[in-house]
Amino acid sequence: MTGRLLHLRQRTVSADGTVRPKTIQRPDWDAAKAAVIICDMWDAHHCVTAALRVEEMAPRVNDVVAGLRRQGAFIIHAPGECMDFYKGTPARTRALSAPGARAPRPIIDWSTLNRDVEEALPTSLTTPGPCSCDSAEPCCEAGPPHPWTRQNSLIEISPDDAVTDDGQEVFNLLEQRGLEDVIVLGVHTNLCVLERPYGIRQLTYLGKRPVLCRDLTDSFHRDPRGHSWGTEHVIEHIERWWCPTVTSDQLVSETTSRPEGGQ
Repeated sequence: MTGRLLHLRQRTVSADGTVRPKTIQRPDWDAAKAAVIICDMWDAHHCVTAALRVEEMAPRVNDVVAGLRRQGAFIIHAPGECMDFYKGTPARTRALSAPGARAPRPIIDWSTLNRDVEEALPTSLTTPGPCSCDSAEPCCEAGPPHPWTRQNSLIEISPDDAVTDDGQEVFNLLEQRGLEDVIVLGVHTNLCVLERPYGIRQLTYLGKRPVLCRDLTDSFHRDPRGHSWGTEHVIEHIERWWCPTVTSDQLVSETTSRPEGGQ
């Protein structure tokens, strides 16, 4: 499918110094020339409420990914620290067998705060502690060993997809197919979605064009202003400093997974 019009959202500084949302039109969006990275949509988590939010989101993620797959998008499943579960599968083998590509950065690794590019997030969003529950006590200890073993089973992995948690392998797959547009979705927005070797910062450094699907992501923190505030704050941070965002209904012409403002 070619020529889909996307209304992407970014944040810009207005004349009076306030940061405001701005719509950017992409009339040339072609899903067949794009990849989707599903970040850390695990089967379990040491935080019960974080796991529940993933479970609630997973069916919509599956529907959107299936729709994008039908449009020709290349799907990369990236459940970190779970590669043993997928050993020998077609999707894992595809990631391992992609020809090595020379990246513009010598090391593809985790990418934390870059003060040359962005302002710092509130400390409560970057050092969240062991749990993001609303309760006063954590529901269990944060690893190791971690409780997740695979991607949430509600998200289908097609034999034509790829499975990896390695940034170089992701880059190899994208270069092999000549892909620059990358839809990023999954969890957690303030941590792995931004920082992983295949997260938004690293994709930007590698010359790709990431776009965050803002209704299919979730944060992990315990900020006193509330969980929803934290997620929206990180989304706005990404829109201001790193890349635009989009809603899933634009990608597959259906309704978004949760209501939101600022459209």
